[in-house]
Amino acid sequence: MARIVYGKTWWGKQWLNALTDIDWSNRLPRGKTYANKGAVEKLDHSTTKITSTVEGSYHNWYKQKIELIPFTKKEKETLVQHLLENELVVVKLLSGQMSQSVEKVLESLEISLFPASWNDLSMHCNCPDMAVPCKHLAAVIYVLTQEVDKNPFLLFEWKGLDLKKELAKATGITSLSSDPIIDINLLLSDTANTTVTSTTENIDFSKITPLTTSLFSLLADAPLFCTANFKELLQKLYLKVKRNALKGSVTLERNEVLINKLKNTEELYLILDLQLQLWDCFSYEEESYISFFNGRKATASDVIELIEVLSDDELVEMPTFVRQLKEISIFCNQLMEKGAFVPRLLKNEEVYFIEWVPASFEKSVSDLIKQFTAAIELDKLIVKTNEGMRFLPAEEVVNNLCHLFIQHEIEKISAGFITPEEEISNLFFEGLPNSFQQVGKTEVPKNIQHWLKVFSITHKEFVPAIQLLEEEEHYFVRVVITTKENTEAPISLPVFWNDIAYSSYKYDVLQDLQIIAAQYPDLETHIFSKGKQPLMYDKEEIVTVLFEIFPVIELLGISLLMPKALKKLIQPSLSIRAAVEGVPDEGEKSFMGIQQLLVFDWDVVIGDLSISKEEFLAKYADLSGIVKVKNEYIHFDKAAILELLKEIDTPPKFKPHQMTQALFSEEIEGKSLTFTDELKDYIKELTLDRNVLLPAALKATLRPYQEKGFKWMYKNTKVGFGSLIADDMGLGKTLQVITLLLKLKEEGALEKKKALVIVPTSLLTNWQKEIIRFAPGLNASVFHGTNRKLEKEFDVLITTYGLARTEEKALKKIKWGVMVIDEAQNIKNPSAQQTKIIKSIKADTYIGMSGTPVENRLSEYWSVMDFVNKGYLGTLSNFTKTIAQPIQKSRDFEVLDYFKRITQPFILRRLKTDKSIISDLPDKIEKNQYINLSPAQTVIYKELVDSAMKEIAENDGKAKKGLVLKMMMGLKQICNHPQLFLKDPVLPAEDSTKVNRLFEVLDQVREKGEKVLIFTQYKLMGTLLQEWIEQRYGKKPLFLHGGNSRKERDKMVDQFQTMRTENIFLLSLKAAGTGLNLTQANHVVHFDLWWNPAVEAQATDRAYRIGQKKNVIVHRMLCKGTIEEKIDVMLQHKKELSDMSIAEGETWIGNLNDDQLREMVHLEG
Repeated sequence: MARIVYGKTWWGKQWLNALTDIDWSNRLPRGKTYANKGAVEKLDHSTTKITSTVEGSYHNWYKQKIELIPFTKKEKETLVQHLLENELVVVKLLSGQMSQSVEKVLESLEISLFPASWNDLSMHCNCPDMAVPCKHLAAVIYVLTQEVDKNPFLLFEWKGLDLKKELAKATGITSLSSDPIIDINLLLSDTANTTVTSTTENIDFSKITPLTTSLFSLLADAPLFCTANFKELLQKLYLKVKRNALKGSVTLERNEVLINKLKNTEELYLILDLQLQLWDCFSYEEESYISFFNGRKATASDVIELIEVLSDDELVEMPTFVRQLKEISIFCNQLMEKGAFVPRLLKNEEVYFIEWVPASFEKSVSDLIKQFTAAIELDKLIVKTNEGMRFLPAEEVVNNLCHLFIQHEIEKISAGFITPEEEISNLFFEGLPNSFQQVGKTEVPKNIQHWLKVFSITHKEFVPAIQLLEEEEHYFVRVVITTKENTEAPISLPVFWNDIAYSSYKYDVLQDLQIIAAQYPDLETHIFSKGKQPLMYDKEEIVTVLFEIFPVIELLGISLLMPKALKKLIQPSLSIRAAVEGVPDEGEKSFMGIQQLLVFDWDVVIGDLSISKEEFLAKYADLSGIVKVKNEYIHFDKAAILELLKEIDTPPKFKPHQMTQALFSEEIEGKSLTFTDELKDYIKELTLDRNVLLPAALKATLRPYQEKGFKWMYKNTKVGFGSLIADDMGLGKTLQVITLLLKLKEEGALEKKKALVIVPTSLLTNWQKEIIRFAPGLNASVFHGTNRKLEKEFDVLITTYGLARTEEKALKKIKWGVMVIDEAQNIKNPSAQQTKIIKSIKADTYIGMSGTPVENRLSEYWSVMDFVNKGYLGTLSNFTKTIAQPIQKSRDFEVLDYFKRITQPFILRRLKTDKSIISDLPDKIEKNQYINLSPAQTVIYKELVDSAMKEIAENDGKAKKGLVLKMMMGLKQICNHPQLFLKDPVLPAEDSTKVNRLFEVLDQVREKGEKVLIFTQYKLMGTLLQEWIEQRYGKKPLFLHGGNSRKERDKMVDQFQTMRTENIFLLSLKAAGTGLNLTQANHVVHFDLWWNPAVEAQATDRAYRIGQKKNVIVHRMLCKGTIEEKIDVMLQHKKELSDMSIAEGETWIGNLNDDQLREMVHLEG
């Protein structure tokens, strides 16, 4: 246990020494033991009569009374009058600082504050010991010494003078020393502001100013509420918190059940108690509020650990408030990393607690809080009170959400930070409230508040500011006074001090000046002169003021008035000049070739001036301090200049990928880059858009944005760069790439070196069909299947990722001019064997295709870009450190801008929502999804065809027609899923490639937070899909079919249209074909086709109709080589069939002759 010290302050020592000096019998030390062991159990010193209760040796309790001889009325008036003559002493007193000069005033007036003999005290104890002071009274005296340490004004109050109150009355102001502690109940209101005017996704956290050092320079040493050095302990805690934030959170265990539940939660609410600790967490589901953690009350750790494991992919599917909590988590991590958070003392009536909040007194933090208050759903944080649920104001919502995350981190390390006073470490580090009603503790809240008040100076009508002016190579610092709203017309301190018009504001301003002077001691002399003597510095001395003192002053919220050029001090720095040596051959002009010709040299930059090393040495190297150069203030720091000269002696050298990046970013390793005119012309020639003609044999009309995409890929191919085309789903990436391949063929580029296209198995047929449809002149060969073989003659070879792994050697033997990978996220894992093999296949040009957003997957993006342009982004570890982490961890917009500049030439991403694209898009985009049957489907399909055709051949007339329709129905069911046909066995979803392809579409739809309608003719198919979708995504989708009542139908439609979590809607084609308005969907999936275009069109119109503000993508699922594909081809060729009445349905199929029928049902391929 730490040794208890009595008389820590000057006033406490004077009090104890005065009593020790008159203790001739040496009785006081006996009481110290009693005081140390906490025998003083009750103490009331709120009046001039001090009363207490002390526990004796044998568990007897004795009562004491102590009374000091009060000041006379004349003594009180004389003392106050003399103190008022020294305004600075008054200011310190009103600021809660008991100056020793008060004792000198007392001596000059011959007024005694401390006892000179026992006669100056009236003391009594009801114990048997008749001596005064007895050990019980002595114990009380020691405890009173602690109280004096914490509040020296008690010495005056015990003598009948409330000094602060009398001074405040005489000066006409209220003492700031009271430092009112905010009661949380006064912040609460019955309603919350639900207006959200912004989004959290565009907030840049990287601009937070590091505060760890400067923040602690504001705090006084050895605060009185703790016997240990609490400031030092708190500094160590901040360093530990910072290390943990830099290291990143440990890998937390994922609770997949709760994560799925969270995805399917419409709204999430956090409920706080009146100490602002998490009381519970509720979700809103099916028009009711339920405890989210399965009936168990949630802790802050439960919520935080659930939020922190969520990936960016998962966040898309989460409630808005959950996404905002993730942003708050990132914000708090940055606050902890930068030390930009502070403790704040609050109370709930008479219970005190600490809230850890952002350091809002610092401008960068304050700006971020404002952005959050405009973007957060404020009604999702609720405070539970006895009167019901209440709400916090906007800024307090942000403060408290930050508190939950910061307190969580502090509690994890709290075991290593314990104070001798357990209640102090519990209060600050464990989040435990305290009433501080114990003996010797009643002043603790005031002491804590007084220590922390530097973080929350309250400015009134007039506020001090610091003015800096330069006159004849000297710098003068003055205090001026401004109003809160206007800093443009400052009032000089002498005028403010003496003008009667400002007399009622003077002491308020002087109190602020005392706080400023504690951080800027030089200012004391200026204040003492009442502003008449400015502080003067030369060009060397002013450096310390500008770089060490002023940043701390700004933390206090004090304005600095100085020339703009002085606010943006410039230091000499290095820039790099790039040039080309030699001229490349005409056929070798490319960005990669330019690396061999680039040369770099240094320039010295001073403001807008760029000079050579020689000129710098001649004119500027000997300067020091702050020097004015051409209306700019330059800071010449000797040590920094020596480092600069050392660096300039070594010619700059860079890696190839850095050189190429620099051509687009115009910076390298953080230094600006300038180009010679010759190099500028070279870059312009390479990047110039050329008027490239579309291939003559193209059987498609490209939309303007598609033509732009083709030309962009063509230009990159010609200058030696690969391309990543990342357009949104439905914008025609495949068509743009096919156009490029066809153009290359027409130019003869595919004669000696061919094109390799690697795709997921589910897209194999789509690619084949698209080439046949749009570029029949391209000789495309599919390398797939058990009987696969490499054709000798082809322009384009299409294969799958799986076969690229198994047929690696065969593929590497062929010379490839172009290599294309579709769904490029298949190589997102750079350490995966598949990725390594794909990247090892050599080609002249590489093209990646992906509709998946890349912004939130930078490490995955590196892997894809490393395929497209090998080595361009450097190593993965360096990319992660310099680009991915700053963007994802700090939301660093400067790094993001740099990243966009260096990748912009190689990535093209257009969204359906882009203004330049919307006007160019059809309202409805139809996509056929061609799918190969699975092995299980193939076997059953063939068996049915063989047995049914045999039976059909043996019948005619109506019987035959019935058998034909029965077979057709069975084949359609098999194409959907074998279980739909077989009925009895329970088969896995994976037995159908059509279901697998549906899942791929749904993954992309959910990933973008969009909604989809899925139509099927069969209720059983809808039921199966409902079950499988629930298994995959954790939520049962809506399913509307003929068995639903009107009320059920209306409810489902309303849920889909209004609820975020209802993003998949299964519909029976017959039940939902007409009369429904489902405009929230921007995807329609026809899982099976009706074979009547009119019926299909009516179903599609559920989403694509009046009120639809989005482009609708229609996915038509067709099994390749089956009756589905063949009938669809027939319908497309015979458009007149679309005029058939809906009632005619599929009956026309029964009229086909045997040959037509056999051709129709035969399984191709």
